[in-house]
Amino acid sequence: MGWSQSNIETIGVLPADLNESSGLIYYNNRLITHNDSGNEAVLYEFDAETLEILRTITILGVTNTDWEDITQDDAFIYIGDIGNNNGDRGDLGILRISKADYDSSDNVNAERINFMYEDQTDFTTTPNSDFDAEALFSLGDDLIVLTKQWQQLGTVAYRIPKTPGTFLAERAGFNQIDGLVTGASFNSDTNTLNVVGYSNILIPFFATYDSVSNAEILNGTLTKTDLSIGFAQVEALTQTANGEFFATSEAFSNPPVIESASRLFRFTLDDAEEPDDPDDPDSGDNPVEEPSNPEGLTVFKRFGSATLGYNLNVEDPIIAMGIFDASGRLINYVPLEEIRSSPIDISYLSQSLYYLSFFFLDNRMIAAPFFRD
Repeated sequence: MGWSQSNIETIGVLPADLNESSGLIYYNNRLITHNDSGNEAVLYEFDAETLEILRTITILGVTNTDWEDITQDDAFIYIGDIGNNNGDRGDLGILRISKADYDSSDNVNAERINFMYEDQTDFTTTPNSDFDAEALFSLGDDLIVLTKQWQQLGTVAYRIPKTPGTFLAERAGFNQIDGLVTGASFNSDTNTLNVVGYSNILIPFFATYDSVSNAEILNGTLTKTDLSIGFAQVEALTQTANGEFFATSEAFSNPPVIESASRLFRFTLDDAEEPDDPDDPDSGDNPVEEPSNPEGLTVFKRFGSATLGYNLNVEDPIIAMGIFDASGRLINYVPLEEIRSSPIDISYLSQSLYYLSFFFLDNRMIAAPFFRD
């Protein structure tokens, strides 16, 4: 199986009320989302074209401890209160809401499905735990939680019954996806599981597991690709009956170099182009332009190279050049008189994401990302 998202479209910036969108489903020709930890216990219906919020539904008598995903079947909507960044929660759960109630009122009650992971024995507070989770989907008579392993960068599937009660979540598969899984959508017609997430340097990805098995959820062939939307904290995914995918990102800010608004994206799957011939000596050997370059600044480098090329095409006077790391810390500052032409030496940098930046006389700055691999 091969595909790409060359047709991915940014529909727009989500309303301020949705800037921490963390789950997404498509129901009754509308998108439904919720915000994550610490926000109100409400669902928002909004239009997929205009992004206008059309309805707000309050879930009575519950707290949004850390809502991270939402899914549905024919009769119910399920909200995953499954965020567990510190790995110390003993109150993980999934809220079950009747669609009949949901359709008839803006104030609904929810039944609760409580669970603990069958293989978790240590509940010591550990930031960025491998028992964190942000993805939930419906599979037959079960709900499946996919963990977000901060340390191992894999994901474990856990099976939980759909009925209210208290359960041990049964481990049902593992995959070394090499990323942080944040959203999922299962297509029962094609028996494929689609997921989104991002790398540990905030590069969003889309992945598909084909031939999903009830016994081993993640045993199917994994196909994974970058989402080609620049840097974004993609959190949620859903698919419509006509094959369109929608995804949302959460607002993320790490000044001065990263400002990523909460957005809605749309794409379908296309046949992928043939990969480069591995026997072609020129294949993959040309400079590759980095994503998300601002107007006036382009950076490029060969894979594994210790030098970075750039083209700067601006009219305003600059006063300095700098390199920031992904946390926004300035790690190298070069005044105008010491700036050398492209390429520049980056051999002193460790493997990570960085930003090449230029400072203007009027206190503006432009910055373009690059990877030291």
